[in-house]
Amino acid sequence: MGNAGEKNPDRGRAVAPAAAKHLTGIGATFTPTMLAALLSRIFNWSRSGIGPRLLAAVLLFSSIVTLTLTALQLYLDYDREVGLIETRLEEVGRSTTASLGESLWNLDQNQLKLQLDGILRLPDIRAAEVREIADRPNPIRVAVGERRSRSVVTRDYPLTYTVQGSARTIGVLHVEATLSDVYQQLLHRALVILATQAAKTFVVSLFIIYMFHFLVTRHLVAIAEFVSKYSLARPPPPLHLERRPPHHPDELDKVIEAFNAMCTNLERAYGELREANANLERDLTIRRRAEADARASEERFRDYAETASDWFWETGPDHCFTYLSDRVIAFGMDPKIRIGTRRIDTALDRETESEKWRAHMATLDRHEPFRKFEYRGRDTTGRMHHFSVNGKPVFDADGRFLGYRGSATDLTAQHETEERLRQSQKMDAIGQLTGGVAHDFNNVLTVITGTIEIIKEELADKPQLAAIAQLIDDAASRGAEITSQLLTFARRQPLEPREIDVNALVVETAKLLRPILGEHVEIVTRLADDAWPAMADPSQLSSAIVNLAVNARDAMPDGGRLTLETANRELGGSGDGDSGSYVMLAISDTGRGIPADIRDRVFEPFFTTKGVGRGTGLGLSMVYGFAKQTGGTVAIESEEGRGTVVRLFLPQSAGGAAARSGPVQAQAPARGHETILVVEDDPLVQGYVIAQLGSLGYRTLTAGDGAAALALVDQGATFDLLFTDIIMPGGMNGRELAEAIRLRRPDVRVLYTSGYTDNTIVHEGHLDPGVALLRKPYRKADLSQKIREMLAGEGPA
Repeated sequence: MGNAGEKNPDRGRAVAPAAAKHLTGIGATFTPTMLAALLSRIFNWSRSGIGPRLLAAVLLFSSIVTLTLTALQLYLDYDREVGLIETRLEEVGRSTTASLGESLWNLDQNQLKLQLDGILRLPDIRAAEVREIADRPNPIRVAVGERRSRSVVTRDYPLTYTVQGSARTIGVLHVEATLSDVYQQLLHRALVILATQAAKTFVVSLFIIYMFHFLVTRHLVAIAEFVSKYSLARPPPPLHLERRPPHHPDELDKVIEAFNAMCTNLERAYGELREANANLERDLTIRRRAEADARASEERFRDYAETASDWFWETGPDHCFTYLSDRVIAFGMDPKIRIGTRRIDTALDRETESEKWRAHMATLDRHEPFRKFEYRGRDTTGRMHHFSVNGKPVFDADGRFLGYRGSATDLTAQHETEERLRQSQKMDAIGQLTGGVAHDFNNVLTVITGTIEIIKEELADKPQLAAIAQLIDDAASRGAEITSQLLTFARRQPLEPREIDVNALVVETAKLLRPILGEHVEIVTRLADDAWPAMADPSQLSSAIVNLAVNARDAMPDGGRLTLETANRELGGSGDGDSGSYVMLAISDTGRGIPADIRDRVFEPFFTTKGVGRGTGLGLSMVYGFAKQTGGTVAIESEEGRGTVVRLFLPQSAGGAAARSGPVQAQAPARGHETILVVEDDPLVQGYVIAQLGSLGYRTLTAGDGAAALALVDQGATFDLLFTDIIMPGGMNGRELAEAIRLRRPDVRVLYTSGYTDNTIVHEGHLDPGVALLRKPYRKADLSQKIREMLAGEGPA
């Protein structure tokens, strides 16, 4: 029976749940907040000194040891108690299974219950049960006690009965023993052990702390106070501890003895050092004063050298530089590179102005001073500078020549300013000349172009005369083009900038270029998909592209490739352009290129490398003037034999989608019946305009100046449109006339015309807002279309 019980696989134990339940009940009175506060106080107290930290360490170590030993003792007690219970269960199995098996065979339930009650009276037994194993309804089941599912030890023993010499299993005995009493005893024992060990540990720890404080820490505090108040200037008496001297010197006595000896040595060394410092201070006073004087003199010279607008230099007897002040770096030169060279070695004008240099070298050889010797040179980046040099010879006490010493001034900015002033004066002169010429010449061209149109219509059936009339028309158009180029270069051509799609304009212009350039020139476009819209006058931009393309064609007599490219660019303010966002339009060719000696002159008016009769020299200057007047800039790169690239930078538009520029279809002259007040001081132009307007069906009123026009208005003359020249005699221009008439008739519509606008309706190169202008010379179709736009309310009011 015992062996059967030991092999039972259902044997088990339950310890942790019950133990945890009892421990949780003990600590339930401590809340998390109280525990956190207690731990915080203990932690802060433990950081206040050596003693509390020692106490905490002793308590922690003792607690760990106590808990470990207690846990080990409880485990051994638990194992012993459980072993006793298991032994008791084994005894129950060995002593009762035979009698229970016989009672079960006899189906004697009363006897079974009596026997189970006897088992239940054994210590720690809480339940017993007998179950019959039989293939019949309602087998016998007898149980006593109360069964549990936790903290129990169970055993199942088979019940057998021998029949005819063969043992048969007829049932099972189930016995349960509880561990609750064992847990309760172990808990009480643990509490007793912990309480006694904690009290003992705390008392021993307090004693250790007290002894440590009495023997060590209070003396350490005294040593610390002595050290904090110790002063070498006023040394205190030697340190002594207030304690009973031991029979033999201990560690503290040795520390105090060594510390007092160190203080004595420090006091002796401090006295010696103070005496040495006094002697050294006396010895250094004279030297310090001399060094201060030398340093002040050196700093004075350095301040003069580095804060001056010039730089200083020295040369040896061979006229090679031996010194250059650091100020020279601000002008793009490296002193380390120039040391050991002569002035003439880096000069750019030593060959073109050789006589000047021979005279200067003779002056140096005679050891004479010189002033304001000017020459041209380059800095380390290759940029040209204008220098002005002053020098004085230096001799030693014996009169031996040592070299030169002097200063130099960079006059580059001054020369550039003067050059810009000359260019500005040239531009103003050209502008004034151009304005006067354009005003009169465009009046003449207006009459010529308008009259020749009438003649061409009358000579339609006479081819020879019609051809002559066409030549006159072409010549007049060429004259108008030259006048427009002059005005554009002088930045006096009134622009009408608007937001344009540069890519679309390039595509349309490229179509016009193919018959102009010929079959031997390949046209390639590289247009940026994300090109910004630009703010420019589309007709002037198209003219600029054509001018550049024609120049490129002339540079490629044997054919080549013309590339039109667009891209977005951000300029940082270098060169002539302002910083900002620009749309770059590049026109490049594979032609001969521009020689380096004339590359800087290509934008000058009337400068051309073409033969007589092959060009006016206004193409590139017109492009330059247009770019500047638009608010952008232009740059050119060229290399002989490699071609030329001209880049136009047009200001980015701040608006939305750009308007696409397409070819304008020629329309028949529009007719009307309204009345137009014509104010024109040139009789030829006035007669031409009246004739053209009359042929278009309009009625006209005429005046030769502003005063006559105002007189008509004051007399009550009615008209639908004021068509006035801008530049007129009599002290009143077209703009002033229009403003005077608007004071009398606020709703009047005004159309200006002029071949040269001055600053009347154009400011910063752009037409004023709300201004409508018909440029001279104009044709009948242009006149009729502009008149209809104004009368229909499509133009500016």
